Amino acid sequence: MVISMNYSKQREIIFDTLQENVVHPTAEYLYTKIKEKDPKISLATLYRNLNQLAENGIIKKIDGLENSSHFDHNTHEHYHFICKKCKRVFDIDADVAPELIRKTEELTDFVIENHDIVFSGICKDCRQTGSN
Repeated sequence: MVISMNYSKQREIIFDTLQENVVHPTAEYLYTKIKEKDPKISLATLYRNLNQLAENGIIKKIDGLENSSHFDHNTHEHYHFICKKCKRVFDIDADVAPELIRKTEELTDFVIENHDIVFSGICKDCRQTGSN
């Protein structure tokens, strides 16, 4: 993990656990996994470190699903899709709209420094099982 933040063993455990759980977990889910490795860690410490990692661009914080944020170790440019039925979060390659940022800047005269695009709807699995 290469970061510009000061080293912290707890932060390393949090980041490693996030990388091991590619399901875009919530803090609460991560907390149950991390407690197995570090029983002394508190939920407040976890939240503080997740927010610091997100603020420093080391992970992504995904909002838009219920009251819980989800976290993603993949910081390469991509979008997210959140299924309203099963609540899973899927990655969508940014190549689906390669000109989106440039065109938005061109049409608005804004300078976009960061973006987070989240689609929501019903995923293919839920559609196929008829749970929509």
